[in-house]
Amino acid sequence: MPGLTADAISRIDVSNQVADALAMPVHIEDALFKAGTSGAEAALAGREYDALLVCGMGGSAIGSDLAIDALGDRLTRPLHTIRGYELPSWATPDSVVLCASYSGNTEETLACFEAAGALGATRVVVASGGKLAELAREQSVPVIPLPGILQPRAAIAYMLVATLEVAAHVGAAPGMRVELDSASAHLGALAQEWGPDAGSDSLAKRIAQRAHGSCACIYGSGPTASTARRWKTQINENAKVPAFFAELPEADHNEIVGWDGAQSLGSYTAIFLEDIDQHPRVRTRIELTAEAIEPHAAGALKVESRGETRIERLLSLVLLGDLVSIYMGVLREVDPTPVEAIERLKAELAKHQIA
Repeated sequence: MPGLTADAISRIDVSNQVADALAMPVHIEDALFKAGTSGAEAALAGREYDALLVCGMGGSAIGSDLAIDALGDRLTRPLHTIRGYELPSWATPDSVVLCASYSGNTEETLACFEAAGALGATRVVVASGGKLAELAREQSVPVIPLPGILQPRAAIAYMLVATLEVAAHVGAAPGMRVELDSASAHLGALAQEWGPDAGSDSLAKRIAQRAHGSCACIYGSGPTASTARRWKTQINENAKVPAFFAELPEADHNEIVGWDGAQSLGSYTAIFLEDIDQHPRVRTRIELTAEAIEPHAAGALKVESRGETRIERLLSLVLLGDLVSIYMGVLREVDPTPVEAIERLKAELAKHQIA
């Protein structure tokens, strides 16, 4: 098994996925600029809206989940993430539909774009190009542009900022630009602490080493629910291994029982994401759940968010999870970047078009 030295990481991470993760502070600033010059604010002004629906899949959808958790009780209108081909039955012409697809060719998101147009809802697009951006420009729908040089999952800051900016423009939430600027600086410091040049005892490397060789089960609650999902999907794509996520307290009403049989099936590591804004009873549940799981697990780890504001803490966990997943890939000696299984499935789906 290779170590997690900077040289070992660069040798295996040949596409330098780790650099894209560490560039999150720069991505936030660039995303704010691109959102501000897209024309979306002017296009959305002067109307009352009943809800904001963000349609996307994979790395293009998680920005909406993170926005919901970052805003918390500051949301003043419904904000929902839509993963699939259809808008919810309750969507109205007074809804705003933000269609998010990094490539601009995600078939589910294209279907939602068309459905929103047929409904008469106001639309905004965030994409690097593709069919979605083409259709949007043909129909005078504002496009928040993305750089076309990233893996979709590495554009997380762009998707988060786009959602937050549109939410502010439609009156669903206060503006977050000042807090995002602060979060960017905070992430810069954490990148130094957790990056490839850090010692083997740095937090990201220690978690990767603990989780290596096992199936990671990530638990979040409240403000860490979306980051738990993010950790799971990043481990799937970057480390190329199964991983799962669940939310507390729900998992204590079912999933906890399954841990009794974990050792008979394989090696599993539980990782609990904590935040000071979690309900006090959830904090107690994390302690007791970890104690109950640990005898049946390869490990039960608790990870605390870092930062002053809610969005600083949320993004600290996003950065940490991204680095952990890349380091887990390095420990397996697999390049984190390629996602061949996804490409194969897309190719097969293309052969089965609906007439």
